[in-house]
Amino acid sequence: MLKDKILIVEDDLQIRNAVSEFLQNRKYDVITTGTCSGAEQICAAARPDLALLDYNLPDGTALELIPKLKSIDPSIPLIILTGYGSIDLAVEAVKLGAEQFLTKPTELSTLILVVERSLENQRARKQQIVEKSRLRRQAVDPFLGKSSGIRRLAETATKVVASHSPILIQGETGTGKGVLARWLHQNGPRASGPFVDLNCGTLSRELLETELFGHERGAFTGAVQTKSGLLEIAHKGTVFLDEIGDVDLQVQPKLLKVLEDKQFRRLGDVRDRRVDIRLIAATHHDMVKHVRENRFRSDLFFRISTIPLTTPALRDRVEDIPMLAAHLLSQLGDDIGLSDIELSPGALRMLQSYGWPGNIRELRNVLERAVLLSGSRVLAEKDLHFDLEVDVRSNGNGAVKTLEEMERQHIEEVLFLENGRVEAAARRLAIPRSSLYHKMKQFGISRPKVGIMSHA
Repeated sequence: MLKDKILIVEDDLQIRNAVSEFLQNRKYDVITTGTCSGAEQICAAARPDLALLDYNLPDGTALELIPKLKSIDPSIPLIILTGYGSIDLAVEAVKLGAEQFLTKPTELSTLILVVERSLENQRARKQQIVEKSRLRRQAVDPFLGKSSGIRRLAETATKVVASHSPILIQGETGTGKGVLARWLHQNGPRASGPFVDLNCGTLSRELLETELFGHERGAFTGAVQTKSGLLEIAHKGTVFLDEIGDVDLQVQPKLLKVLEDKQFRRLGDVRDRRVDIRLIAATHHDMVKHVRENRFRSDLFFRISTIPLTTPALRDRVEDIPMLAAHLLSQLGDDIGLSDIELSPGALRMLQSYGWPGNIRELRNVLERAVLLSGSRVLAEKDLHFDLEVDVRSNGNGAVKTLEEMERQHIEEVLFLENGRVEAAARRLAIPRSSLYHKMKQFGISRPKVGIMSHA
């Protein structure tokens, strides 16, 4: 384990040696100097994790030194030690960027507490920066593109982002449902609160319950201590439940109680707990079909789908692929230190002709594989290797569907989702109702039978 490195800037040799020995005995690496110029040189060369600065030094003061050290390393915590303590001096030091201001003589027990707290805060800040950087690299703008589908999604999401109502994001795997959920949280009224996400599709009923609601000590075998659930952790914030269509039927009524009464019980507890959350759910399942087949409660479905959003499949927005690919290549290039990675015209045509069953997630995988294996700044057709040989736009026997076949299938799917309501389907398709009637007549499409949504 690497030791934290501490710089001591003190012109009194006796004090400097005493503090140095004290910190070294506590397993810190220590570098010392007695001047401002020495501090600048050490800070630039050794990059210490923290600096202790005496106020009065032979070639200047700590107030003069603080801006110079901060220009070298803006994140370094600085602790000022002085025998001339005053409120005005302390305020000025903090304004310039000092972490703490201690007056001499300083008890070593107090000094070590301040040092440890400052280093701990510094580690937390660095971790936050690393995490934010990771999320920025991984995330794709949920509205990156110019296709009509993505523009409609952006328009609708912008209208509902300020709401506290539940949102259901539907779309195929890899279309960016999680990215959209995080955007809704970060741009909504609960942005200052926590964002807690859970993939329901990977958990058993028992594990899902304890993750969501928590449990009391002794609630079941192995429950050796009390555990807070994610609902409690997300109080005043957002809970994102991915693959909500896979939630066990026994858990669904408990989730409904949270949404309707804002109450729940930990496993093994007898009292209700109140919680204030916004629920964003996502699924790749056909939820109407799930309800019809009694795999999902209709009352919970209606509650979670107060605001429905749909992330379009990548094959339905091929005009966005150049922009998405450029964005992903920029991120990948940053990760490996290779800038200005481009696609050859042939490679771009190849990306646009593929069906993308894995959507944006698969696009990233294909590009990452190409970047790592080719090592070139210009990716050619030979560098692209897809995850699946069969194009999802084929009709099952390897032949590619015609545009007419794809259009008919898309209209049928939208009519089904809207339970045969032509006006609603026309709005979703962004075409006049008369045009939809014409298309239905052209393709011989009849309205699907009205399902459970007809009374909503």
